[in-house]
Amino acid sequence: MATCPRGCAPAVRLCQRLNRLKTLDDDMMATSLKRCLSTLDLTLLGVGGMVGSGLYVLTGTVAKDTAGPAVVISFLFAGIASLLAAFCYAEFGARIPKTGSAYMFTYVSVGEVWAFLIGWNVILENMIGGAAVARAWSGYLDSIFNHAIQNFTETHIMQWNVPFLAHYPDLLAAGILVVASFFISFGVQVSSYLNHIFSTISMGVIVFILVFGFVLAEPVNWSQEQGGFAPFGMSGILAGSATCFYAFVGFDVIASSSEEAKNPQKAIPIATAISLGLATTAYILVSTVLTLMVPWRTLDPNSALADAFFRRGYSWAGVVVAVGSICAMNTVLLCNLFSLPRIVYAMAEDGLFFSVFARVNPITKVPVNAILVFGILMATMALIFDLEALVQFLSIGTLLAYTFVAASVIVLRFQPEKTNDKGTATTSPNPNTEPSPAPSESQTITEDSEEPKQYESFSDKLQLVERQKTKERRGVGQLKACWEPYLDRLLGDCDPGEVVAFCVLTLIVSSVSLCAVVEFGYKQLQLPVWSFTMLLVIFSLAYVVSLALIWVHEPQKNNKTFQVPLVPLTPGASILFNVFLMMKLSLLTWIRFTVWIAVGLFVYFGYGIWHSKEGIRELQPKDMAARYVVLPSGSLVETVQSIQPEGQVDSSHINASTASTASTAEENTGKR
Repeated sequence: MATCPRGCAPAVRLCQRLNRLKTLDDDMMATSLKRCLSTLDLTLLGVGGMVGSGLYVLTGTVAKDTAGPAVVISFLFAGIASLLAAFCYAEFGARIPKTGSAYMFTYVSVGEVWAFLIGWNVILENMIGGAAVARAWSGYLDSIFNHAIQNFTETHIMQWNVPFLAHYPDLLAAGILVVASFFISFGVQVSSYLNHIFSTISMGVIVFILVFGFVLAEPVNWSQEQGGFAPFGMSGILAGSATCFYAFVGFDVIASSSEEAKNPQKAIPIATAISLGLATTAYILVSTVLTLMVPWRTLDPNSALADAFFRRGYSWAGVVVAVGSICAMNTVLLCNLFSLPRIVYAMAEDGLFFSVFARVNPITKVPVNAILVFGILMATMALIFDLEALVQFLSIGTLLAYTFVAASVIVLRFQPEKTNDKGTATTSPNPNTEPSPAPSESQTITEDSEEPKQYESFSDKLQLVERQKTKERRGVGQLKACWEPYLDRLLGDCDPGEVVAFCVLTLIVSSVSLCAVVEFGYKQLQLPVWSFTMLLVIFSLAYVVSLALIWVHEPQKNNKTFQVPLVPLTPGASILFNVFLMMKLSLLTWIRFTVWIAVGLFVYFGYGIWHSKEGIRELQPKDMAARYVVLPSGSLVETVQSIQPEGQVDSSHINASTASTASTAEENTGKR
């Protein structure tokens, strides 16, 4: 075996620490939080997170500036693309019913530092998102009263002209965040009840818009006289889909709530599917009504729905729309304040973030410290910052989380379960996995006649080793039997799951390269046609070959919880789409992202890596177990394996067991 020089040993140890995986508990349903959310509660949380101010603002903006009436198709494409990511979240939420969402999923399958960075970005995403929604809520309410609140604040309190700061302190936005944080700290049931109320009112207003809107619909607004159904062509539809995609980002609140769900194995997938279906249907139908009521060229991007009813002579309907808009923004606000503290709690519980945020109130069963501290931080941001320049920053954290979750699904699907010395799965992500019986000294296998036969002699054990070796080749993460004659010589010596992990990395790299060539090849890089075509072919082949090599390996078979269909195609398509959208972000967004990542790495290396519970677990004393392996050559080789103890084992017991095994080996050798 090749050994690493002494000089690089510290670097190897550091890489091992950075990429260590989270060890899951045997009973993943055990939690210090309160499991009380039903499928209906989770569904309404998902609907509340997705159907917000975007329904009242985004529909008009995309219809007027990007896609025209074909915004209906844009929302359909965006819903399908979001479904790819939602499938991945649903599988993890069902298999790993722990709070933390994308952070937890990445920690289980990819590595610690990557999980921390994903969680770090999700924290910022929720903080900016909640503050932005609070300011939008304040601005919408202020516009109803003819900007009386803004005028009073600027005249009697203060105003300033500082870059990146608002022109005046938005006391109303900060106040609504503090009040909402106060209510959420009373427990998950209070949050759920509030979300039920606002979601019910919001959905009632949507039904009103659809019924009354279809009554006022005029099909002539889709005619060629008004520019037709798709005036901007297919390019406009696809550009609109990229914008509409961000309307569906709220579904991850369902996965964040899995540790508080009564039956997460069933509730998480069902709630994800129903909420995403309802949100997509609402966006499509409202877009249809809006573009049929008035010509799309005349839409008001700031308040399209209310303005449409006003222009048709029903100004009173604008009041109903305003009520629905405020209630919808309340649900999004609650979802942001609901998700953020739980991600912080999950990171603190694992030791990667400050431990004060891991404390759970014994009465309300929620992380009160995380709720109040980050609620106040969010309120401060809404009070003083001009968040319009930072809103685009939201997308990069979301897309990065989606990409890592999709990659994690592939890695975990083809990763064999680790077992301890007793044969039980120690890191299996399936909460319903039953422990397998411990292997006995006399192994039992089944012949073709399905009659069990015990092997006691040395030659029989040798046959057992060979037969088990053949069986292992078809285990999880290894080549499928039908592909062994063709690929075994090339890939047969790799460890289970090793080829898949390398292919996932190649999949991401080829996706980034392919999207970069498509986005920047002609304009920024000014590549000649032959070079552009060659790069497209090379990176496309790398992408397809990576998917094919993953597919020829054996996946895990799990019929007890939801699994993403068509793996690796579904998560692979999600990775490609997410990377493509990230390539469309501005350079300033990437610069801000880099700065935030640098701050996160400072926190991780300053605190997280030293207090990680996985790191502490590695430093705990381990038992040593000696085993004899029968090699095909007929020799016996003693192997010493470190085993994580469930309880401390007496050393005399180990010595006695080793001596007994050694004597048995000598007897077998003497017989031969």
